[in-house]
Amino acid sequence: MKFNLLIILIFGISFSSISQIDPSDIEIVRDSFGVPHIYAKTDAQVAYGLAWAHAEDDFETIQYAYLAGNGLLGHHLGKDGIGADFLSSFIGSEELYERKFDSDISLEYLEVLKGYSAGLNSYAKHNPDEVLSSKLFPVTPKKMMRYGQLQLFISSRGDYWVSRILKNNLDFDPINQSPIGSNTFAFNSKKTTDGNTYLAINTHQPLDGPVSWYEVHLCSEEGTNILGALFAGSPSILIGVNENLGWAHTVNLPDKTDVFALEMHPEKKLKYRVDNQYLDLEVHKAKLTVKILGIPIGIKKKYYKSIYGPTLKTDQGFFSVRTPALFEIRALEQWWKMNKAKTFSEFYDILQMKAIPGYNIGYADKNDTIFYISNGLIPKRAPGYNWKGVVKGNTMDNLWNETYDIENLPQVIQPSSGYFYNANHSPFKSTDSLENPLSNNFSKDMGFEQYDNNRSTRIKQLIDQYDSISYSDFKRIKYDNQFPKKFNYSFMNIDSLFLIDPDKYPDLKSIIKEIQLWDRKTDADSYGAGAYGILYSYLRKYYRKLPEPKIFPKKYLIEGLKETKKHMIKYFGKTKVMLGEYQKLVRGNKELPSFGLPDVITAMSSTSYKDGKVRVFSGESYIELVKFTDSGPEIESIISYGSSDKVDSKHYSDQMDLYLSFKTKKMTLDKNKVYKSAKQIYSPK
Repeated sequence: MKFNLLIILIFGISFSSISQIDPSDIEIVRDSFGVPHIYAKTDAQVAYGLAWAHAEDDFETIQYAYLAGNGLLGHHLGKDGIGADFLSSFIGSEELYERKFDSDISLEYLEVLKGYSAGLNSYAKHNPDEVLSSKLFPVTPKKMMRYGQLQLFISSRGDYWVSRILKNNLDFDPINQSPIGSNTFAFNSKKTTDGNTYLAINTHQPLDGPVSWYEVHLCSEEGTNILGALFAGSPSILIGVNENLGWAHTVNLPDKTDVFALEMHPEKKLKYRVDNQYLDLEVHKAKLTVKILGIPIGIKKKYYKSIYGPTLKTDQGFFSVRTPALFEIRALEQWWKMNKAKTFSEFYDILQMKAIPGYNIGYADKNDTIFYISNGLIPKRAPGYNWKGVVKGNTMDNLWNETYDIENLPQVIQPSSGYFYNANHSPFKSTDSLENPLSNNFSKDMGFEQYDNNRSTRIKQLIDQYDSISYSDFKRIKYDNQFPKKFNYSFMNIDSLFLIDPDKYPDLKSIIKEIQLWDRKTDADSYGAGAYGILYSYLRKYYRKLPEPKIFPKKYLIEGLKETKKHMIKYFGKTKVMLGEYQKLVRGNKELPSFGLPDVITAMSSTSYKDGKVRVFSGESYIELVKFTDSGPEIESIISYGSSDKVDSKHYSDQMDLYLSFKTKKMTLDKNKVYKSAKQIYSPK
């Protein structure tokens, strides 16, 4: 206790803003996998309990998220955090929240934000040795939401364009635009054998860090009862299911962000032309702090602001970035309202808040309704410009200020086919061909995806095999890990790989045949998947050399195969390597062979590990499968590691084996069942 008090005195942390919520009115119920089920009378109390429970499991990541959103990451991490700090200042979130917070955030949701911040501040007070930076505390609702603003700017590809501007490379880069994954699909009684409705929530996210998933069940007497997952620092579930309905998100890539090249005055500094007048460019300075050898050093980085948006100067000129995420602060509140929705009409009305700037939504409910929409804040742009590239910022004609209404976005409601699906591909291929949204009905300037990928191709092939689908069939589709017979990458073509004559390359013959005869399944014990996985990692470097449309010639494939063979011999001493020998799922000291490769339904992406092996860093993350029945939703879920990021917790890695075996754990929204099987029941301190 003396040690804790000393740290508080040294840090000078003030906790006077902690609200008067009585923690004894909140119960945290931990199940056998450590998943917290949080019960209280009000949503604000539940938010307090959520903050406390999540902090118990991963206080560090929550702090990293908030440090980044409030320009404090460099103060803690040094130079590795300064990029996020600059971005936080560049998007002007502090000024935005000062201007709009009181008018835009409802009083009801403000109480939720206060409850969460109070819970987090209380945890910090009781665990000061876990506090990373005294400058962050006390956490306030505005500090919480500033991080949300940063993430939504990033999800709108704003950071992508900032990076391209700073690198003086403003060409569109499709490989960086291609998302790693996420799938959702649903079937209603027109397609299911038992007449029930099925929903697959199948996210592909980083397995660690601020945008990795945390599973939780939230239940209040104010109408909240939802089980799902959220990111560090979120007071609301972002994907999940309540007693009436559920939804999933997948990343979509309509054109949500624009870059404008300003036309500067030929003689007068910091003046730019708009039609027949010159306007003054506002000058701003991001006040950044970097710790070097433990010493905080202040840095000021200049940026600008035009009528188009925040602006950067490079050797090529001044460029402004504009995206609707820079003007909207209610996204978290919209998710909170989605948590509490009871019917499809209520859910759809909530979408019309137009506060969430992107993401596909796959929806199903107990009334047998299924629904898909490529959601997003898509600017209403003036015709006649190349909006995929850099647009001249010299006229009011192309300064958009409106976004399309929800009704005007691609969507499918209650298709007679009985299903929808999405795997980050075109919204115009989301159900049976006769009921798909028609791309000609939407402006090309909206920039919606037109392509299929391996996952979307495979999902559609699997669905088309069935006249009607049982729940077992539904799970087989979800856990399919096979490429389609013909590869269908959205960003490259490797067909030439299967036209190479192995006899012409005797040194590579065995590897070429292994890949060409491979059944395309990415099981951990597959030699074909092992050879292809290693080859794929080497082909990445040749990709940059290819002109559009990125068709791999035989010469690059042969070079990649030579490097694959060298890699196999150097690190494994043989030229037959199973995928699971090469690719590992790693958590602490636990290292297990892993299935999956990029762009199969059970997608996995890996990075260098050790001894020629790679470890999975992203892909299959939180999975929630739902069957809506007359007696309520039947739910099963799994996550890649466990419910805790604390190395000494028994829940640090206790779901890994189930996850790698394509198995799940049964979950429930029923309070009696939760308490009956509880392993721990307690209140926050």
